Amino acid sequence: MSKICTKCKEEISDNDVLEPQAEKYPVCSKCWAEWKEMKIMVINEMHLDLSLSDHRKVLRKHEKIFAGVMTPEGDYVDFQNAVSYTHLTLP
Repeated sequence: MSKICTKCKEEISDNDVLEPQAEKYPVCSKCWAEWKEMKIMVINEMHLDLSLSDHRKVLRKHEKIFAGVMTPEGDYVDFQNAVSYTHLTLP
């Protein structure tokens, strides 16, 4: 069974090797590379010290929001029962 990227909603090919953290969501390699760049910006902008557990929690929250599995309000997105709107056309 193929996986769908939670960020870009495209299919992840079976031969695409994902990092363990990216596979958890799952997020494709292209989107995960984008997160790695964004992660540095989040750490710098928010002056996060990753030796502190509270700061690591903040970074993980931003990671989940970026991956599309959490809303900025903190609600989790249920992809198992989500309806695909990619085939709808607007009037």
